[in-house]
Amino acid sequence: MKTDIEIAQEARLLPIMQIANDLGITEEDLELYGRYKAKLSDDYLKKIEQNPNGKLILVTAINPTPAGEGKTTTTVGLGEAFGKLGKKAVIALREPSLGPCFGMKGGAAGGGYAQVVPMEELNLHFTGDFHAITSANNLLAAMLDNHIQQGNALGIDTRQIVWKRCEDMNDRALRNIVIGLGGKTDGFAREDHFIITVASEIMAILCLAEDLKDLKERLAKIVVAYNYAGEPVTAKDLNAVGAMAALLKDAMKPNLIQTLEHTPALVHGGPFANIAHGCNSVRATKAALKMADYCITEAGFGADLGAEKFFDIKCRMAGLKPDAVVLVATVRALKYNGGVEKADLNRENLDALRGGMVNLEKHIENLQKYGVPVVVTLNAFVSDTEAETAMVKEMCEAKGCDFAISQVWEKGGEGGIELAEKVLQTLEQKTGHFQVLYEDELNLKEKIRIVATEIYGAADVTFTAAALTQLNKLEKLGYGSFPVCMAKNQYSLSDDPKLLGRPEGFEINVREVYVSAGAGFVVVLTGAIMTMPGLPKEPAAYRIDVDDDGRIVGLF
Repeated sequence: MKTDIEIAQEARLLPIMQIANDLGITEEDLELYGRYKAKLSDDYLKKIEQNPNGKLILVTAINPTPAGEGKTTTTVGLGEAFGKLGKKAVIALREPSLGPCFGMKGGAAGGGYAQVVPMEELNLHFTGDFHAITSANNLLAAMLDNHIQQGNALGIDTRQIVWKRCEDMNDRALRNIVIGLGGKTDGFAREDHFIITVASEIMAILCLAEDLKDLKERLAKIVVAYNYAGEPVTAKDLNAVGAMAALLKDAMKPNLIQTLEHTPALVHGGPFANIAHGCNSVRATKAALKMADYCITEAGFGADLGAEKFFDIKCRMAGLKPDAVVLVATVRALKYNGGVEKADLNRENLDALRGGMVNLEKHIENLQKYGVPVVVTLNAFVSDTEAETAMVKEMCEAKGCDFAISQVWEKGGEGGIELAEKVLQTLEQKTGHFQVLYEDELNLKEKIRIVATEIYGAADVTFTAAALTQLNKLEKLGYGSFPVCMAKNQYSLSDDPKLLGRPEGFEINVREVYVSAGAGFVVVLTGAIMTMPGLPKEPAAYRIDVDDDGRIVGLF
């Protein structure tokens, strides 16, 4: 069986200008990054603003398991299937982070015959967006420490610095560090921290900003520290906004590439969904809606994280109204949720499947709370039996969901036609009445409690003393109207990754809260979630290499 990277390297890519021309995009509308990648120009984005919007389809999934779900693969394959049916669709995805690429799971461009390409370039440096975000983040950190070194005219309390440095790599040794050691000219010694770039507020801002003007306004609001009076000190106070915007100017432009079957794909931005808001850029999504009749996008990890944030943060801020949701599951993952060991997942086990389906059932119920029609798809494996598939289909239809089998990994767009037809049928026959889960006027504790009880199914929420102090402070500073961005492990509906299925009676434990004022939300850290992941015992980096001909191998 061929690996994903072997399939991608054997593919015949079309010049990106040909992909663009099929969308009515001219060479003047693009900024080319070689033969197969390009950025959409600001002029083009303004030009299409008057176009009518297409339909917005979100792809999400059950909680991830070691058995695999295939959310990105399904998103790509669904876009390819729309093309097979003669429908004009554009896919809108996030850019992969180098952290998981070299850490747990390797590349993130879809899989099998449902991939976006060039796969190696996308998974590595791509068009440099993440490097620009990292540089802008660390420029602000450098200017903050320099301001303190040069006399601290703003009266920054060095015990209340909240801005962290970042890098796009899993490096646990940088989570908690001490800087400023050495002589008098080397800065003030203090504790500092690193986060992964995809958790940076700069990443969130880039993905939520409508244009350069909005970008600069958001950058200006970033809270980097508090002064001795307890008042916020911002990036604007440090006179850092212009230089940061200069670094981010090109990164703001959505990237255009293609799938293996030449379906256009806008791949732009990449916040994690377990610690950040988990969605590609507003700019790319809105552009895709103007460029085609259908925009197919995804949100990271399970629907309890990515979809919730897509609805309650991205759609709320950008005024987006999704028309349908595709919820991805696999028989194998559901049996894993039912207690089957990974080695035994290929055997039929209806009792375990019935036990694990409660996870899928909960996600269906959650999505229906937003008033958007739901289509459930089973990403097919050869080990699935007719009885297992029938059991899942029966439950989904009883919940009022359409159901389809997806075989896009094996067959590309051809394997997604059943799903595409079901989505089209849903769009034609069912009208969405989108609504957010909570209103802006509620206080932060109420918003946290609603997400924890309504979406996760928690019995209650507990707060550390530090978290309560932080919440009270943020309310007094005027941030109480912000939505909450919950940082939680992705493997369970609870904040304990070992509680699979549909746990009940648990508490969500909030340990820390801080504001991302430029992004416009309040981050809530629960359980043991980390904003800088670590590498596993045997990282994916062990398998990655370059052969004598310059071909990358082992990426996935």
